[in-house]
Amino acid sequence: MNFIKSKRLATKVHTAFTLLLAIAVLQSCGITKYDFSISPVVPAAEGSVKVKQDKNSNYNIDLNVKHLAAPARLSPAKEMYIVWMETEQNGVKNIGQLKIPSGMFSITPSSSLKTVATFKPTSFFITAEDNANVQYPDGRTVLSTGLRQQ
Repeated sequence: MNFIKSKRLATKVHTAFTLLLAIAVLQSCGITKYDFSISPVVPAAEGSVKVKQDKNSNYNIDLNVKHLAAPARLSPAKEMYIVWMETEQNGVKNIGQLKIPSGMFSITPSSSLKTVATFKPTSFFITAEDNANVQYPDGRTVLSTGLRQQ
C-alpha cells in the first residue's frame, strides 16, 4: 500500500516539475502576448498580438483578429482599419492597415498583420479610418489591448 502511495506522489511531483519547466521555457522565449478586449463597436471581434524582441533589439509584431466586420458596415461607415502601437518612449505610431477579406468564401473573416518596430510596445489598438496615411488616430477605436480614452 505504501508503495502505491509513493508511486502516486512521485508521479505528481514529476508532473508538477514538468509543468514548471514548460512554463519557464515558454517565458524564456521572450514572447509577450496582448489580447484585445471585447469591443462595444464590434462585439464578435476577437484577437491578439504577439511581440518578440529579436537579437537586434527590434520587436517582431504578429497581430491576428477574427470576426471583425468590414469597416463599411460600421456606423458611420469607414474605409479601412488602422493598427496603432503605443510606446513609452515614442508615443502612438501607425503600424499599418488591416485588410478584412470579404466575399462569399469568407466564412470566418480573419486578418493578420506582421511588422517590426524599433520601440517597445506597451499596447495596441485598431481604429476605423477613411485614410491609411493618418499620423494620429482620428476614427473610432474598435479594438484595444489596454485602457484607452476614445
